[in-house]
Amino acid sequence: MLAWLYLHPQEETSLADIAARFAVSTATASREADRLVEAELVRERRYGNLRLLRANTTGRLAGPLTELFALTYGPIAVLGDLLLPLSGVTEAHIYGSWAARYSGEHGGVPNDVDVLVVGDPDEDELYEAARKAERLLDREVNVHRVSSVRWHEPGPDPFLTGVRSRPTVQLEAFERKHKG
Repeated sequence: MLAWLYLHPQEETSLADIAARFAVSTATASREADRLVEAELVRERRYGNLRLLRANTTGRLAGPLTELFALTYGPIAVLGDLLLPLSGVTEAHIYGSWAARYSGEHGGVPNDVDVLVVGDPDEDELYEAARKAERLLDREVNVHRVSSVRWHEPGPDPFLTGVRSRPTVQLEAFERKHKG
Protein backbone atom coordinates (compact mmCIF):
# COMPACT_ATOMS: atom_id res chain seq x y z
CA MET A 1 0.00 0.00 0.00
CA LEU A 2 2.73 2.43 0.96
CA ALA A 3 4.70 1.76 -2.22
CA TRP A 4 1.62 2.25 -4.39
CA LEU A 5 0.75 5.55 -2.69
CA TYR A 6 4.30 6.89 -3.07
CA LEU A 7 4.51 5.82 -6.70
CA HIS A 8 1.21 7.63 -7.40
CA PRO A 9 1.64 10.77 -5.25
CA GLN A 10 -0.81 12.82 -7.30
CA GLU A 11 -3.67 10.44 -6.48
CA GLU A 12 -5.93 10.48 -3.47
CA THR A 13 -7.34 6.98 -3.08
CA SER A 14 -10.18 5.68 -0.95
CA LEU A 15 -9.50 3.02 1.63
CA ALA A 16 -12.06 0.77 -0.10
CA ASP A 17 -10.20 1.10 -3.42
CA ILE A 18 -6.91 0.25 -1.72
CA ALA A 19 -8.43 -2.81 -0.07
CA ALA A 20 -9.81 -3.98 -3.42
CA ARG A 21 -6.52 -3.25 -5.25
CA PHE A 22 -4.51 -5.41 -2.85
CA ALA A 23 -7.23 -8.02 -2.23
CA VAL A 24 -7.38 -7.49 1.53
CA SER A 25 -10.29 -6.74 3.80
CA THR A 26 -11.24 -3.14 4.51
CA ALA A 27 -10.42 -3.78 8.18
CA THR A 28 -6.90 -4.91 7.29
CA ALA A 29 -6.37 -1.91 5.01
CA SER A 30 -7.74 0.38 7.71
CA ARG A 31 -5.34 -0.96 10.37
CA GLU A 32 -2.38 -0.51 8.01
CA ALA A 33 -3.57 2.99 7.08
CA ASP A 34 -3.85 3.89 10.78
CA ARG A 35 -0.19 2.91 11.30
CA LEU A 36 0.98 4.86 8.24
CA VAL A 37 -1.00 7.98 9.17
CA GLU A 38 0.33 7.81 12.75
CA ALA A 39 3.89 7.54 11.38
CA GLU A 40 3.13 10.60 9.19
CA LEU A 41 4.02 8.67 6.02
CA VAL A 42 0.48 8.98 4.67
CA ARG A 43 -2.08 11.78 4.86
CA GLU A 44 -5.77 11.14 5.19
CA ARG A 45 -8.85 13.20 4.48
CA ARG A 46 -12.45 12.39 5.22
CA TYR A 47 -15.11 13.09 2.63
CA GLY A 48 -18.43 11.95 4.03
CA ASN A 49 -18.02 8.24 4.75
CA LEU A 50 -14.95 7.97 2.55
CA ARG A 51 -11.48 7.81 4.02
CA LEU A 52 -9.11 9.16 1.37
CA LEU A 53 -5.37 8.48 1.53
CA ARG A 54 -2.34 9.89 -0.26
CA ALA A 55 1.44 9.88 0.23
CA ASN A 56 2.80 12.54 2.56
CA THR A 57 5.12 14.11 0.00
CA THR A 58 6.18 16.92 2.35
CA GLY A 59 7.61 14.67 5.05
CA ARG A 60 11.37 14.35 5.39
CA LEU A 61 11.20 10.66 4.38
CA ALA A 62 9.28 11.34 1.17
CA GLY A 63 12.34 11.61 -1.07
CA PRO A 64 14.16 8.51 0.17
CA LEU A 65 10.95 6.44 0.25
CA THR A 66 9.99 7.46 -3.27
CA GLU A 67 13.45 6.52 -4.53
CA LEU A 68 13.38 3.19 -2.69
CA PHE A 69 9.93 2.32 -4.05
CA ALA A 70 10.84 3.43 -7.56
CA LEU A 71 13.82 1.07 -7.48
CA THR A 72 12.00 -1.88 -5.94
CA TYR A 73 8.40 -1.60 -7.15
CA GLY A 74 8.41 1.07 -9.83
CA PRO A 75 9.21 1.26 -13.52
CA ILE A 76 12.90 0.44 -13.09
CA ALA A 77 12.27 -2.90 -11.41
CA VAL A 78 9.10 -3.87 -13.28
CA LEU A 79 10.35 -3.00 -16.77
CA GLY A 80 13.79 -4.50 -16.21
CA ASP A 81 12.29 -7.80 -15.10
CA LEU A 82 9.82 -7.93 -18.00
CA LEU A 83 11.86 -6.62 -20.93
CA LEU A 84 15.47 -7.68 -20.43
CA PRO A 85 14.82 -11.45 -20.36
CA LEU A 86 13.14 -11.28 -23.79
CA SER A 87 15.14 -12.97 -26.52
CA GLY A 88 16.79 -10.38 -28.73
CA VAL A 89 16.87 -7.55 -26.16
CA THR A 90 20.44 -6.38 -25.54
CA GLU A 91 19.60 -3.39 -23.32
CA ALA A 92 16.74 -1.06 -22.42
CA HIS A 93 16.50 2.51 -21.14
CA ILE A 94 13.75 4.63 -19.66
CA TYR A 95 13.78 8.09 -21.22
CA GLY A 96 11.47 11.11 -21.34
CA SER A 97 9.68 12.74 -18.44
CA TRP A 98 9.89 9.76 -16.07
CA ALA A 99 13.69 9.54 -16.46
CA ALA A 100 13.94 13.32 -16.07
CA ARG A 101 11.95 13.30 -12.80
CA TYR A 102 13.94 10.32 -11.51
CA SER A 103 17.15 12.22 -12.30
CA GLY A 104 15.99 15.19 -10.24
CA GLU A 105 14.39 17.51 -12.78
CA HIS A 106 11.36 19.29 -11.39
CA GLY A 107 7.94 18.81 -12.88
CA GLY A 108 4.69 16.95 -12.47
CA VAL A 109 4.40 13.23 -12.00
CA PRO A 110 4.48 11.62 -15.47
CA ASN A 111 1.38 9.77 -16.63
CA ASP A 112 3.42 7.39 -18.75
CA VAL A 113 6.83 5.77 -19.06
CA ASP A 114 8.84 5.89 -22.29
CA VAL A 115 11.18 2.95 -22.90
CA LEU A 116 13.83 2.48 -25.55
CA VAL A 117 14.52 -1.19 -26.23
CA VAL A 118 17.78 -1.98 -28.01
CA GLY A 119 17.99 -5.17 -30.04
CA ASP A 120 15.66 -7.24 -32.16
CA PRO A 121 13.05 -8.86 -29.90
CA ASP A 122 9.86 -10.42 -31.20
CA GLU A 123 7.41 -7.53 -31.57
CA ASP A 124 4.45 -9.43 -30.10
CA GLU A 125 6.46 -10.50 -27.03
CA LEU A 126 7.77 -6.97 -26.57
CA TYR A 127 4.34 -5.36 -26.64
CA GLU A 128 2.83 -8.10 -24.48
CA ALA A 129 5.50 -7.35 -21.86
CA ALA A 130 4.72 -3.63 -22.14
CA ARG A 131 0.99 -4.24 -21.57
CA LYS A 132 1.80 -6.38 -18.50
CA ALA A 133 3.99 -3.55 -17.20
CA GLU A 134 1.10 -1.11 -17.69
CA ARG A 135 -1.14 -3.26 -15.52
CA LEU A 136 1.50 -3.56 -12.79
CA LEU A 137 2.49 0.12 -12.83
CA ASP A 138 -0.99 1.51 -13.42
CA ARG A 139 0.35 3.84 -16.11
CA GLU A 140 0.91 3.78 -19.86
CA VAL A 141 4.18 2.28 -21.13
CA ASN A 142 5.41 3.45 -24.55
CA VAL A 143 8.03 1.19 -26.12
CA HIS A 144 10.32 2.31 -28.93
CA ARG A 145 12.58 -0.35 -30.45
CA VAL A 146 15.93 0.31 -32.18
CA SER A 147 18.60 -2.04 -33.49
CA SER A 148 21.92 -2.36 -31.66
CA VAL A 149 23.72 -0.85 -34.65
CA ARG A 150 21.40 2.17 -34.73
CA TRP A 151 21.77 2.72 -30.97
CA HIS A 152 25.56 2.42 -30.88
CA GLU A 153 26.15 4.28 -34.16
CA PRO A 154 23.20 6.69 -34.28
CA GLY A 155 24.50 9.11 -36.89
CA PRO A 156 22.23 12.11 -37.49
CA ASP A 157 19.09 10.40 -36.14
CA PRO A 158 16.91 13.19 -34.62
CA PHE A 159 15.02 10.80 -32.33
CA LEU A 160 18.15 9.22 -30.82
CA THR A 161 19.85 12.62 -30.60
CA GLY A 162 16.88 13.82 -28.54
CA VAL A 163 16.91 10.73 -26.30
CA ARG A 164 20.66 11.06 -25.69
CA SER A 165 20.39 14.79 -24.90
CA ARG A 166 18.10 14.14 -21.91
CA PRO A 167 18.39 11.92 -18.82
CA THR A 168 17.96 8.19 -19.30
CA VAL A 169 17.86 5.33 -16.83
CA GLN A 170 19.37 2.03 -17.97
CA LEU A 171 17.31 -0.94 -16.89
CA GLU A 172 18.65 -3.97 -15.06
CA ALA A 173 16.89 -7.26 -14.40
CA PHE A 174 16.13 -7.63 -10.69
CA GLU A 175 14.39 -11.01 -11.06
CA ARG A 176 12.78 -11.01 -7.64
CA LYS A 177 11.94 -14.49 -6.51
CA HIS A 178 8.56 -15.03 -4.90
CA LYS A 179 8.21 -17.85 -2.43
CA GLY A 180 5.07 -19.81 -1.90
